[in-house]
Formats: sequence, structure tokens, C-alpha cells
Amino acid sequence: MTETDVKDALLQAAKAHVPFDGWSEAAFRAAMQDAGIDPGLAKAACPRGAVDLALAYHEEGDHAMLARIETEHMEDMRMRDKIAAAIRYRLEAVDDKELVRRGVTLFSLPQHAADGARAVWTTCDRIWTALGDTADDYNWYTKRATLAGVYSATVLYWLGDDSPGYRATWDFLDRRIDEVMRFEKLKARAQDAPVIGTLMAGPLKVLRQVRPPTGRRQQTGMPGRWQDGR
Repeated sequence: MTETDVKDALLQAAKAHVPFDGWSEAAFRAAMQDAGIDPGLAKAACPRGAVDLALAYHEEGDHAMLARIETEHMEDMRMRDKIAAAIRYRLEAVDDKELVRRGVTLFSLPQHAADGARAVWTTCDRIWTALGDTADDYNWYTKRATLAGVYSATVLYWLGDDSPGYRATWDFLDRRIDEVMRFEKLKARAQDAPVIGTLMAGPLKVLRQVRPPTGRRQQTGMPGRWQDGR
């Protein structure tokens, strides 16, 4: 078994235990037992135990979202509708809402908050990249930061939504995106205004020199310490 195989076997086994035990050491031990994975091999694949499995579960959802984006016909959609659809695909990739709820709890802890923030940022980067974003300056960062706020708020709303077909969540998502679009239009008009445009000329010139990180387009494998070429 490769490292990816080990991690995937542990993840699938852990899904039955996480709703009761959370992404915890107890769930990790139960997954090892159910999957028949040697503890040493399991720890090699997941040095942080259930935390690595929680991140692997998030990755699994991201890849399901990307696969769906590739198969959907989105060419004629407005960009704001493409973004809304991508977030919806991401949430619809979840096979058990309780696994996400337990993940939110885990990544709200101070020691794991950075991991959670990085996972959300990666999801938003993947959405923009899949939708053909070509930003090569500070807009690369602002687009992802703004989407991270929309995505995070939508996930929290969705966790408490019991409306048929999650209709309330999709309406909430549309409102959040509309608010962002209104802000972007206001920002564009402000920059075009003679006085504000003159005042912002210096700062904007500096910001336009900002570039995205090198190698950002590369897809990484599932979280962990190994790479097996997949």
C-alpha cells in the first residue's frame, strides 16, 4: 500500500466514528482497527493522527468539487454564478454534514486554526483557478480573501440549515455574492473618481507590483508528509 492508500483507508474507516468521537485520537484508533492498518504505518501516513485525516477529508471534498466543475457546462454563466455554483458543488460533495461540523469544531481550536484557514484558502484558490482566474497582481490575493469570507459564512449557515434542498443556504450564498459584487463596483467607481483616483494612485501603483506565490497553479496531493506521484 502506498501512503495515499493508507491514508484513504483510514479516512474511509474513520467516517463511521467521527460523528460520535469527532476528529479525535479515539476515532483515529478505531479507524486503524477497522481498516486493519498497523499503528506504525498509520502514524507514518498521518503523523498528527485525526488532524491529518480531517484535512484529508477536506481535500477529498475539494477534488470532488473540481471533478464536477470539469463536467458541468458553465461556459455561458456569469462569473458570479460560476462562483456560486462552485461553492454549491463543494457543499454537495459532503457525504455527512456531521463530519464537517466536527471539522469546524476541530479547526476552531487555537492550535489547529492555521490548518483550517489554510484549507479554506486552498479551496478558494482552487475555485478561482478552475474558473480561469488570470489575476497576476494583488487582485490574486483579494479575490481569494473575499471568497474565503463568503465560503466560510456559507458553510456555517449551511450547517444550521434544515430547509428543503438547502434552499435557504443557496439564497444566503446569492446574497453574500451580490454584496461582494456591489462592493467591487463601488470600489471601481471610487478609483475612477478624479479626487479619489489621484489620492490612490500611489498606493495602487505599489499594490500592482505584488505578485502571486510562485508555483501556485500546481495541484498538491492529499495533506501529509509524503508524495507518491499521484
